[in-house]
Amino acid sequence: MLNVGIDIGGTKIAGGIVDPEGTIVDRRRVPTPADPHALADAVAAMVDDLVTDRVVHAVGVAAAGFIDASRSVILHAPNIDWTDEPLRDELERRIGRPVTLENDANAAGWGEFRFGAGRDVRDMVMITLGTGVGGAAIIDGELLVGGNGIGGELGHIRFERGGRPCGCGQSGCLEQYASGRALQREAADIAASGALGAGLAAARTADGIVPAAAMERLIADGDAGALEAVHRVATALGEACGGFQAVLDPALFVIGGGVADLGERLLHPVREAYATALPGYGERPVASFAIATLGNDAGLIGVADLAGGRV
Repeated sequence: MLNVGIDIGGTKIAGGIVDPEGTIVDRRRVPTPADPHALADAVAAMVDDLVTDRVVHAVGVAAAGFIDASRSVILHAPNIDWTDEPLRDELERRIGRPVTLENDANAAGWGEFRFGAGRDVRDMVMITLGTGVGGAAIIDGELLVGGNGIGGELGHIRFERGGRPCGCGQSGCLEQYASGRALQREAADIAASGALGAGLAAARTADGIVPAAAMERLIADGDAGALEAVHRVATALGEACGGFQAVLDPALFVIGGGVADLGERLLHPVREAYATALPGYGERPVASFAIATLGNDAGLIGVADLAGGRV
């Protein structure tokens, strides 16, 4: 049974035909329309282009934002002008097949759980470190969505009281301390601090930012300032994971997103900080940590697998 997975991003829509083993057998990619009213047209056109003469059961659509408990209405989206948007019904009318809506981080987490780094466990937390922090939790083999459909927003756990302002309207959220943007902020602070930041200071652009490519080079070269920036971000993430363990008790944390490309340079200090933050450490089972394996395809694959109520 084939399903279609569609992953709507702020700049692109990625789509694919996905088989029951999580393999993408055909794919498409188009720019995200600036007009949100044209977005349903673009998704429907992509589905038609993908399906052709194939027998397709259902369509899954992943998008950033809050989705209601019925998985039919996008209550709020950060990158697209949607408020209380009944997207599922609109897409079903245009496509003529069952449509499943899911938050993009949840979809990516489900993809990793079913076909990626988490395929051998029943309880898993995925944390995606991009511009912000996305989260997903799978408990006893089921995706945690919560009573209102908005569960799993792990990046917006308050990490520091009275901390840095967050785009969600609160302050001190985890994503301000453990994300790609946080890594850039830490690098800029270290660059301005003196000798430790000499390498970072030399790599800064005119606006004071250390570009991602320069950060990657400095980290690979073992630059002390760049490694300190990674350590700060990893420590924040590890400490938060200790708290998540106390509540959700996963067997595995899967770390995805661009920052996860650092691999063990990230995971080693994450594990160390997790140990300091976990209640009862040394007297209880602990979780494993792994880097996500599906990359940018995780959301597309995950939402295709969720399509038609496969959970």
